[in-house]
Amino acid sequence: MYGDLRVHFESERRIPYLGGELRPHYLLETFRVEGSAIAAWRGPCRVETGALVDWEDRLARDRIEAREMLHFLGEFFGISLREGVLLQRMMVALAAARLPALLTALGHADPSVSRDGDDLYLADGGKLSVSIVTASPVSVLLHLGLNIDASGAPQSDAWKTGALVTAGEPGDEISAFGRDLLQAVQSEWRSIQRACVKVRPVL
Repeated sequence: MYGDLRVHFESERRIPYLGGELRPHYLLETFRVEGSAIAAWRGPCRVETGALVDWEDRLARDRIEAREMLHFLGEFFGISLREGVLLQRMMVALAAARLPALLTALGHADPSVSRDGDDLYLADGGKLSVSIVTASPVSVLLHLGLNIDASGAPQSDAWKTGALVTAGEPGDEISAFGRDLLQAVQSEWRSIQRACVKVRPVL
């Protein structure tokens, strides 16, 4: 990993995620954030089959939809696809550690969360997240979406859909969670960077 990781939380706009946002320099174009970075925002999600980059999902004719998600979109320069997947798993694990406090604040009776790879599940088995990592000619790209309101989500025999909010309108808790997760990933990135440069070589 090279250089610093910039983070940005967009609080002014609700931006739809349609899949085409997973492209090089979207963060620079949309938020004026340059270099390796992750941005987060709230907005609807509708990714049709043809826009999916996961071949397993494409072949199954899946799609992704929710009335509102908390989106995290990252672009990373100078790392491999494997490093990007490891970064994704770290980010999902950091989210899993912080979600119980958010779920408690949002009124969930059982706020426990489980992780299976890059997927997060609520205590009742509801699948809370979608996530993908892919490579472009110049960078590695990541999307993580957490269902705020899962209305419209396709159903599956393998799992049911979960959401952060089941009734009422949340306050600032979800935005605060998004900012906190961005800061946590940035802190880990910097810690990893320091770990790489503070050791002497062994010959």
